[in-house]
Amino acid sequence: MLDKKKVLIGIAPIGWSNDDMPELGKEVTFEQCISEMALAKYKGTEIGSKYPTDAKALKKALKLRKIRIANSWFSAYLTTEPYEKTEKEFRKKCRFLKLLGAKVIGVSEQGRSIQGKAVAVFDNKPIMSEAEWARLTEGLDKLGAIAKQYGITLTYHHHMGTVIQSEEEIDRLMAQTDSGLVKLLFDSGHLAYCGEDYLSVLDKHAKRTGHVHLKDIRPEVVAWVKENKRSFLEGVLAGTFTVPGDGSIDFSGIFSRLSEADYTGWLLVEAEQDPAKANPLEYALKARAYIKKSIGF
Repeated sequence: MLDKKKVLIGIAPIGWSNDDMPELGKEVTFEQCISEMALAKYKGTEIGSKYPTDAKALKKALKLRKIRIANSWFSAYLTTEPYEKTEKEFRKKCRFLKLLGAKVIGVSEQGRSIQGKAVAVFDNKPIMSEAEWARLTEGLDKLGAIAKQYGITLTYHHHMGTVIQSEEEIDRLMAQTDSGLVKLLFDSGHLAYCGEDYLSVLDKHAKRTGHVHLKDIRPEVVAWVKENKRSFLEGVLAGTFTVPGDGSIDFSGIFSRLSEADYTGWLLVEAEQDPAKANPLEYALKARAYIKKSIGF
């Protein structure tokens, strides 16, 4: 079993309001979001666009609710922009996370990403050239070394519609980066979405996993997205994703493999949905109950 002394349970704000589609949950305040997280008995959160940018104010609001920052998304453009531009923004984010006491940053390469574009997500996935692979992997190693200077671990977030999506691409990324500098951010939902074997990924990389997103999918919506050549965001609006225990993924295998690897870190619920259709607090409670039933805490 997973050790509750080593594993913390958190939730992302994306169920309350969506940074890629600000119209979703536009009426939900930062205070409502983190208060409902606390009410649902989560210990941590990731940073959303509505969160205060002043570290002192953010820490105060979180401390009142006994919640801390687990991680933050970081968009890298190592394949399409000068490395120095990404490094400058990365250092800025690391400084902010250090002030908050966070230990993880989740990096996703957004060069040529289609996740926010109005194109068919299954038909237009970007594929890297050998030169782009070199820029990405060498850049990630550099960023990983910088993160360590701040006491932070760089985890790589594979994502639907980006250059690192498939099991094969994850394997190559892990092989071509320094295991001491670059860890994996394992996301069950994105792997299930694109039809990959998420348990196979964990069989190979559980010991190198530095952060976990627990995300479920609705297969009938995924099929609709594929058959009708819909975009990633159209899929989100239609209900592609949901919380653990509400979709088709059996998380028992995920939890057992993480346990076998003596995983230490966050299990973080992340399921972008339309809050008008999926009440955020209701789904946060549903996910928390499922996790507790599955792992005992």
